[in-house]
Amino acid sequence: MKKPKWVVEKEQAKKADAAATVWLFGLHAVRDALLNPRREKLRLMVTLNAQNKLADAIATAGITADVIDPRKFRPPIDPGSVHQGAALEVKPLDWGTLEDVAIGDAAPRLILLDRVTDPHNVGAILRSAEVLGASAVIGTRHHSAPETGALAKTASGALERQPYVRVRNLSDAIVSLQGMGYTVLGLDGDAEQTIETALQGQKDRPVALVLGAEGPGLRQKTRETCDALVKIDAAGGFGSLNVSNAAAIALYASKDHA
Repeated sequence: MKKPKWVVEKEQAKKADAAATVWLFGLHAVRDALLNPRREKLRLMVTLNAQNKLADAIATAGITADVIDPRKFRPPIDPGSVHQGAALEVKPLDWGTLEDVAIGDAAPRLILLDRVTDPHNVGAILRSAEVLGASAVIGTRHHSAPETGALAKTASGALERQPYVRVRNLSDAIVSLQGMGYTVLGLDGDAEQTIETALQGQKDRPVALVLGAEGPGLRQKTRETCDALVKIDAAGGFGSLNVSNAAAIALYASKDHA
């Protein structure tokens, strides 16, 4: 019996995911990946200078580096990437399911991203999430930034420590979080209430903050699924924030709701 098309496509996608690798680059991103026991490391390419700078991390990882003349150093990354003489091929990290990262802390906080595709923005959000104590950053499997070297470099090591989970459907994830007791707030510049107002009196309630891509913002289905739409309290009535800046401010504003 011939398999249905959707079954074949699902099996092919699963095989592609299993075979996928990522090239990380730059001294900071490579060092943090080498020191991460959760990270499966496949191949390390370095110049002699970079090898000397990464010597301790290379020894800890127990990996043999390919030392290459700087004039011949051409790892399979964008030629314009600032690699600092270090590139590491790895398997993507597996942080588990939405439930794995959403349940745990007494009052966890999550960042959900609705079609935020720029790896630099997602990298910066991961960095802020780590600093400000978010439990995880949640994106979607399609129309969101996957793990890339550019994302890792912008995250400045946070990719190795800050859970980044991509789900099939964001609205379904929101409904699941609501079932776990989360208050889910969508950020919208035209909303009537601020984050602080929406969270007043909910100190022990887990919170998920949903941010959309710059320009289009949240999709209609996402807006309708959130518990409420909120805005960042701004001093002026003009301008807008980059999505990574908005994520950092929203996390800070939600940190100590009383």
